[in-house]
Amino acid sequence: MGMRDLLGEVTKTYDRTAGSKRDVVGQQVLRGVASRTDLSLPTGFKAKGHGGQASPAATPWIGVFDEGGMWDPKKGLYLAYIFSADLKNVALTLQQGITWLEDHLGKGLAREAHLRHHAARLRRAVRRQECLDWVDEPALRDGATRPKAYEAASVIAKVYDTAALPSDITLMEDLLLGIESLRRAEEFDRVWWMSNDADAIQLAYDFSGHVSAPQAATSPADFDPLADFQPKDSGEYKVQISARQQIKQRFHEDLIKDFGLYIAKHGYQPITRRQHPKDLVLKKSQEPGAQESEWLVEAKVVRNGNATTAVREALGQLFEYRHFLYQKEPEPFLIGLFSEGIGAYVPYLEEQGIASIWRSEDGWDGSPKARAWGMTTT
Repeated sequence: MGMRDLLGEVTKTYDRTAGSKRDVVGQQVLRGVASRTDLSLPTGFKAKGHGGQASPAATPWIGVFDEGGMWDPKKGLYLAYIFSADLKNVALTLQQGITWLEDHLGKGLAREAHLRHHAARLRRAVRRQECLDWVDEPALRDGATRPKAYEAASVIAKVYDTAALPSDITLMEDLLLGIESLRRAEEFDRVWWMSNDADAIQLAYDFSGHVSAPQAATSPADFDPLADFQPKDSGEYKVQISARQQIKQRFHEDLIKDFGLYIAKHGYQPITRRQHPKDLVLKKSQEPGAQESEWLVEAKVVRNGNATTAVREALGQLFEYRHFLYQKEPEPFLIGLFSEGIGAYVPYLEEQGIASIWRSEDGWDGSPKARAWGMTTT
């Protein structure tokens, strides 16, 4: 048994005309997905089936989500296997939540237009060259508002013929690619704010999640510099695919964690809590009455010794975050944090007003700005 068998079982048993009561076989299959242990999902991931509540779903689906992530099918980004209404196809799709938009845009064309607009933006974060046989939107073949919204909400999708489903190995390889695409899209995702006018679609950043909670300390002795430093898990996670095992490593989280623990010993407070999408923020108390300074840090892993992509991504994100997230606050100092040296890009970033710090054999090395701030080992 595995994902292939589950998708085939839903195809054979789901009957929209049979209703959504507990004794309906197709509904039992979907409701039982959450308790299945035979799906060989990546460690930390769970699946949940959806066949409708008060009424049966036109297009049943199975969500796959990271237990440690911010999974919310009403609002956030998530992965799902969504069946077409005629059950001839099932699509693994990177989806946007649709329900939260109803109060702003209703359930019709305005919502679909918004979802397609944002999906197009999110596709820029996905490596489409690695998803050549994926499509933008699956065809769910139903005119109801929810299936139409699912189509519009799709960032990318891999469509399968339910009469000729691929092997579990192929399905898992596609799922891993979907997970990678999900994480890339999440990094660039922003909350869209809607006006009361359903025709006015406006892109905006959510400022509410970017302010750290106030320190509870009442004296310097009570202050904990790591109170708001909660980096993500950097441990390896294993994926069992038939007789072989793939190991993925989260080097990005390691980089943030190691630097945060280091810099906390040098007079800076590293903050990750309530800072998404920022990687890391550093603060350092000034003289009494003076305004607190803030350093915005964007971490990038240099792959195969080629710093070009890492530098370009860091520069773009730092400028973007400074523009959108600090409109009502003093501009932060900017730092690009890298897993290794970036060579000729050091003076280039300095010219743009961005300091750079990277791992070295002795600890942490950096550009002149970083050294002047006392952030390097040497």
